[in-house]
Amino acid sequence: HPWHGIPIGKEAPETVTTFIEVIPSDTVKYEVDKVTGYLKIDRPQKFSNIVPALYGFIPQTYCKEEVAAYCREKSGRKHIIGDDDPLDICVLTEREVTHGNIIVRAIPIGGFRMIDGGEADDKIIAVLEKDEVYGNWTDIKDIPVNIVNRLKHYFLTYKQLPGEEPKCEITDTYGREEALEVIRRSRKDYENAYGNLEEALSLTLFEAL
Repeated sequence: HPWHGIPIGKEAPETVTTFIEVIPSDTVKYEVDKVTGYLKIDRPQKFSNIVPALYGFIPQTYCKEEVAAYCREKSGRKHIIGDDDPLDICVLTEREVTHGNIIVRAIPIGGFRMIDGGEADDKIIAVLEKDEVYGNWTDIKDIPVNIVNRLKHYFLTYKQLPGEEPKCEITDTYGREEALEVIRRSRKDYENAYGNLEEALSLTLFEAL
C-alpha cells in the first residue's frame, strides 16, 4: 500500500521517500485510494491549471493534531484542524517524468502553510535527490521567485471555479527547517493513528471488505 507499505526512509526528514500521484502533463488529478492503494481519478484538472511539479505525498505521514497545532501556532488561527490525509509534497526536477504512480527520493527545502476550509493542508516543496540542476538548492530562498509563484498559484486556484470565493489560502512560505518540523509532526500523527504497521494494513484491508 503506497501510504502504509512504503518506508519513509532512514534519512527522514532530511531526505524522504515520496509517492508521486500526478505529473505536469496529466489532464486529470489522480490520487491514491486510501483503502485499496490503487490510483483513482479524483477529478479532471480545472481549466488550464496544470500542476507545475511532480506531486504526491510522503508515505507513513498523517496530518492530524500535531500538524494542526503547529499551523495554529504559526498562523495565529485558533480553530485549525488536520485534514486527515498524508502530507503532500511537490518535487522539482529538470528531468521530464512521463508518468506517475512512482516512488522517488526527495530532499525537502521548504513549503507552504496552506489552510483549506479551516484544515491544515501543508505543501512541502522538495527537489529530486541528485537532480543535475535543482539538486543544488538547499532552501526555498534558492528557488527563483517565478517558480515559487507558479506553485502558489496552482494551489490557490486548483479547486476554485469561476465566481466562487477562494477555498484555500497560503499564510506563509517557509524554509527548510520548518518543512522538516512539519514532516516530523506528521510522522508523530501517523504513529499516533497507525503506530502498528501490521494493524494499519489489516485495518485498510478490513475497510475494503
